[in-house]
Amino acid sequence: MRRAWWRVAAVLFAVAWGGNEFTPLLVLYRTRSHLGMLTVDVLLAAYVLGIVPGLLVGGPLSDRYGRRPLLLPAPVLGAIGSAVLAAGAHSPALLFVGRVCSGVALGLVMAVGTSWVKELSSPAYEPGADTGAGARRASLALTTGFGLGAAVAAALAQWGPWPAQTPYLVNVTITLGALVALLGVGETRPRSTQPGRLVDDLRIPAAGHRRFVQVVAPTAPWVFGTAASAYAILPSLLAARVPGLAVGLAGLMCLVALGCGVLVQLGGRRLDSPADARGLGVGMLAAVPGLALAAATATTGSVGLGLVAAAVLGCSYGLLLVGGLQEVQRIAGPDDLAGLTAVYYSVAYLGFFVPAVLAGLHSVVGYPAMFVVGSALAALCLGVVLLGWRRHLPATAAEDTPDAALAPEASAPARVAVSSGPARSAAS
Repeated sequence: MRRAWWRVAAVLFAVAWGGNEFTPLLVLYRTRSHLGMLTVDVLLAAYVLGIVPGLLVGGPLSDRYGRRPLLLPAPVLGAIGSAVLAAGAHSPALLFVGRVCSGVALGLVMAVGTSWVKELSSPAYEPGADTGAGARRASLALTTGFGLGAAVAAALAQWGPWPAQTPYLVNVTITLGALVALLGVGETRPRSTQPGRLVDDLRIPAAGHRRFVQVVAPTAPWVFGTAASAYAILPSLLAARVPGLAVGLAGLMCLVALGCGVLVQLGGRRLDSPADARGLGVGMLAAVPGLALAAATATTGSVGLGLVAAAVLGCSYGLLLVGGLQEVQRIAGPDDLAGLTAVYYSVAYLGFFVPAVLAGLHSVVGYPAMFVVGSALAALCLGVVLLGWRRHLPATAAEDTPDAALAPEASAPARVAVSSGPARSAAS
């Protein structure tokens, strides 16, 4: 099974490609399918309705039944979602169904696939792998899929045949190929021989860990909030500046944002530290000027400034994603790694509702003002991270429990549960 992680990462890449190929086509649906801005932004966020159940159910169930049986359906659902989207260019109902199918597939790969890559990147399966390898590999596979999916879809829609169909048919081919590669990967999480109640497995005690609640969760919505601002909102605002090339510009901004996200993740290894939250801190620090640049772009209509804003917001996205995953993988124990990953991504995807919210408010409050407010909120969130910089580290979890002072071993590193749920090996 040495190096088998890449087969799982291929599924993450292919399904992420399918999840984000819709984004640069928003302009296409507005101009050729005559859908309103609010409608297409709601469709953009619709796949969150599939992602969250895929995450919150698929993650814990894979901790119970194994990674393989929960991940195998994901590329199948992803291919179905792309096929439905290809057939529904002029039907909001079909587009909605396709987005939800894509969302369920993405939820499964983000919770289950990320955990599987983490386990296959551990010394037990790959001697010499460092502790952060799994988080980096999963994050890079997702980000690369998001970026290339958007860029290729935009290029095909701008210059290729059947612009509303060809991008999705390409993804169907890639996703089915990734499914074939996945078939050769062995299980890393054998099915429990003495499972408890299923409802207990759906509880995630580690989600109550104080570091997760006070440091990780507040930054999570900014992951996709910054990304969506870069490649969903700004291209729509700049479309009138590039008549005839609006879809291509949307793809370029996706590529710039997510390309920068990949590059900072490659260098993010130097930022990661189990002793503090510097990865999340630097990510939030980048969000502040990124949103300020977005406000300036919305004011001036400058394409060049918009590309700079997309680059800075993409850096913020990349640092926050890999930093959050590394924190999660340190907090969680083997019995709820997928479950806590699912909770993290569920909170992160709240940020995908940002375009729809801003589209609904823009007639009352302009985009420049809303981006300025967003920059101020990002600065406040940065302050929250700095306050919790070195607090409630997983290695000192015992000190975070109310009765820790009474326990004779309280001064030693320990992992304990904070919920009334069943005893599990997760930190909390």
